[in-house]
Amino acid sequence: MSSMEWLEVSVTVGNEAAEAVAEVLSRYAHRGVVIEAGPEGWNAGPVIVRAYLPADDQLRANKRRIEESLWHLDQIYPVSTPVFRPVAEADWAEVWKERLSVLHVGQHVVIRPSWRDYAPAPEDVVIRLDPGMAFGTGLHPTTQMCLVALEELVYSGVNVLDLGTGSGILAIEAAKLGAGRVLAVDNDPVAAKAARDNVVANGVQETIRVVHGSLSEVSGSYDLVVVNILARVILEMVQDGLAMRVRPGGALVAAGILADQEPGVVAALKQEGLILVERQQRDDWVCLVTKQGYCLD
Repeated sequence: MSSMEWLEVSVTVGNEAAEAVAEVLSRYAHRGVVIEAGPEGWNAGPVIVRAYLPADDQLRANKRRIEESLWHLDQIYPVSTPVFRPVAEADWAEVWKERLSVLHVGQHVVIRPSWRDYAPAPEDVVIRLDPGMAFGTGLHPTTQMCLVALEELVYSGVNVLDLGTGSGILAIEAAKLGAGRVLAVDNDPVAAKAARDNVVANGVQETIRVVHGSLSEVSGSYDLVVVNILARVILEMVQDGLAMRVRPGGALVAAGILADQEPGVVAALKQEGLILVERQQRDDWVCLVTKQGYCLD
């Protein structure tokens, strides 16, 4: 390799397209993707999706594939032209470390990057994650709202299904809160591998099974189902029988939904017997808690 060991790619994009852009970059990135707030913060403007490509013999081809994929995505969402910047090996590792620090979410959840020292309080639920692994570093509002929701919903012995697990952060939280069994599913092999690594690093491999697959390959019903993806994907899952995976009296946590998409998602879930009982909103994003067979009367 030359003195340029890595190529940083960053894409400035609206909230609604951030996860889709992250999915594109994750196919070629080393150690995954990070979604960051833009200069104006999460609420006021676009976000930045950032990843790093190894400067190997596939770099030119991967760079072209990224540009082509983002061009196609731009036909659906407004996506800015990707910005590429060479990064030396000595600087690369520090870039990830600078961007992620210990994060406190909800009452007791603590997200600890593996290189950060942290002395936990007795009541802390500490989740150890490596930098930039797949999706779900805990930084994005959708992830944080799901962490808060699970802290309230998970009880000892509960059976949990995490669809679109990404880094595995939500599955790991559920296991550490006392879940009896957790199935974590992702259709991205990079994410599934990252989730497995994080599960082992957190010592919860006896509770969590990570599967590379999709909703169609899941059977049975669960006490708690969590889907932190995109509104469009959630609506597709509803058509594919998502509600059947929630046992009677069970709960579904749905996130990755922009506020203006909420009515459509709520209506689709209600039609399948999943009634909204609680919601959170941070910036432009909402997180919905629905229950199967719940009656408001």
